[in-house]
Amino acid sequence: MKDRDSIRDKIERELKGGGKRPPKPRVRPGQRPPMGIMTTTLWEYPSQHYDGHSGSTMQGSKDYIGATPSWVIWQLLKRYTRENDTVVDPMCGSGTTIDVCKDLNRQGIGFDLNPQRKEIARADARELPLEDESVDFAFVDPPYSTHINYSDEPDCIGKLDAGAPMEDGDYMQGHAYYEAMDGVISELHRVMRPNRYMGLYVSDSWKKRKGVKGGVFMPIGFELYNIMRGYFEPVDIIAVVRHNTKLKRGNWHKAAEQENFFLRGFNYLFIMKKTDQ
Repeated sequence: MKDRDSIRDKIERELKGGGKRPPKPRVRPGQRPPMGIMTTTLWEYPSQHYDGHSGSTMQGSKDYIGATPSWVIWQLLKRYTRENDTVVDPMCGSGTTIDVCKDLNRQGIGFDLNPQRKEIARADARELPLEDESVDFAFVDPPYSTHINYSDEPDCIGKLDAGAPMEDGDYMQGHAYYEAMDGVISELHRVMRPNRYMGLYVSDSWKKRKGVKGGVFMPIGFELYNIMRGYFEPVDIIAVVRHNTKLKRGNWHKAAEQENFFLRGFNYLFIMKKTDQ
């Protein structure tokens, strides 16, 4: 009877308190809020980088064009990996994934056709020097068509136009960009262990093209998701709010209105699982 009374008293106290969670720590102007697991499919954080456990305030390089928000990788690794797990990023850029792995005690392996630092090995994402089923998690942030010149390497996928006309009737086989990305996704499937996860971070794109009224929309996210379905089981789709500096420029908004296109306000984050079948 006493136990029931104590439980009842506890419930009543919680109800009187409105069932509210404890207040979040107060964040002063200029400070980054503490990282915590995001629980909806809409992700937003006010900074490209987060304050790391080891005291780091930046992951990767702030000067690298097209860098992945490090907090996105943090969210994935906290959910889908454990300490000492092996994480691969086949398009590692300035090494953001490697730095997040260090912060969380994961074993980060980075490859790129144009390595920016000594921890990143030179390799094509379609042919990784890794053994079959040797990786616990994979993350990839590929080029979104040809908007950024990542390198002078002729094999760079960033030189392939995602809005180019098809070469034949089969869309995936006749389109160089998507055919190349099929090779990347297939390679990640090869090196990943069964029942492990991967994340692909990407945006659709729009490009003004001479002679085409309104330009060309490239649904890159949908096309890559369709390719991944051939190798992986879908887990979820996250919309990541973009804080691109272009979104703060009035001239870009004016152009979007006058030329009847939309500025990209979010990126896709596709979370997939390699099954044991």
